[in-house]
Amino acid sequence: MGNSAIKAHLENSQKTGIFQLTGKGLPEFPEELQRLTGNLRTVDLSSNKIEVLPAAIGNFLQMKSLTLNCNKLTSLPDEIGKLKKLETLLLNGNQLTQLPSGVGQLKALRTLSLSGNKFREFPGGLGSLRHLDVLDLSKNHIQAVPAEVAALQAIEINLNQNQISVVSAEVSTCQRLKVLRLEENCLELTSIPVSILTSSQVSLLSVEGNLFEVKNMRDLEGYEKYMERFTATKKKFA
Repeated sequence: MGNSAIKAHLENSQKTGIFQLTGKGLPEFPEELQRLTGNLRTVDLSSNKIEVLPAAIGNFLQMKSLTLNCNKLTSLPDEIGKLKKLETLLLNGNQLTQLPSGVGQLKALRTLSLSGNKFREFPGGLGSLRHLDVLDLSKNHIQAVPAEVAALQAIEINLNQNQISVVSAEVSTCQRLKVLRLEENCLELTSIPVSILTSSQVSLLSVEGNLFEVKNMRDLEGYEKYMERFTATKKKFA
């Protein structure tokens, strides 16, 4: 990927506020982007070979969307927390095992996608993201949904294809949570907290591909209450 090609992209980005350079084998975050810290709103560097996101990422104060899917990132700099306008952060298909505390300062964040990384634990410190709508942690190695999840404001949490065998009953106190995806995990029927059915806001609980027959959920206390919410939501979108 020659510098001339990056230069051509830069000239265009200066006008549009968008920089997209995917599948070009870039080994690092292009230093040349520093010239556009004042006006870049959208950056997509998916399907490259970037291993490190520089601390200077914190200088892009106008950025609303940052996509780095399918790179080789093993960590993120704490400075990412300076991006106060960031609404979308897509980091699927990297090698992340944890998040820096700075992520908790992304006050405008609506979508955080971390599918296909190497998380073994549910990342903490996300309860301060008051506008978070969607949290995608599918295809990781997470083994439990901890009580701290109660602090989350997310409308949808996707935990499909992990190794979850424990779900804290606290998840039922998430005030905005409507969709909880737990497909293809290691859950027994007894691992599903009854409170999710009886007294949560969840109207779609997706649990196919676990260690029990989904139809046996009908025998759980609160299943009818859950189905009322499920049906009401379905009607709303019909």
